[in-house]
Amino acid sequence: MGELRKRFWELPLADLSRAEWEALCDGCGRCCLHKIEDDETGAIEDTNVACKLLDTENARCSDYRNRKAFVPDCLRLTLRIMDDVPWLPRTCAYRLRHADEPLPEWHYLISGDPEAVKHAGVSVAGRVVSETDAGPLEHHIVEWNP
Repeated sequence: MGELRKRFWELPLADLSRAEWEALCDGCGRCCLHKIEDDETGAIEDTNVACKLLDTENARCSDYRNRKAFVPDCLRLTLRIMDDVPWLPRTCAYRLRHADEPLPEWHYLISGDPEAVKHAGVSVAGRVVSETDAGPLEHHIVEWNP
């Protein structure tokens, strides 16, 4: 990974290097969960069903570098599409910084603790099932808090 500037997370997203962009992620794993969109209303419901590549115990992608080869529709989050991903959790560092909001106190860049995302109840680690074991998504609708 490249050089990370001091307090880079306070900069506008457009000013971040690729390494800084990647380091901004809090590792909650929520973007790797399947969502269900209501055909009539467009409302999006969360599930507790994870992509087959997500390690459900630590909420990390098991093959991040090559994920698109195994999951072609895996979304690569970029500044250009930030307005097109309203389903990102309200705690998401990218969503917060896109709105010029500060990172939460538990974010590892603020707290210094990479496990703080779990202690804050934001991480999906140990709380989800892999899509390979889940069955119908409709049976797995959840509301994530915070």
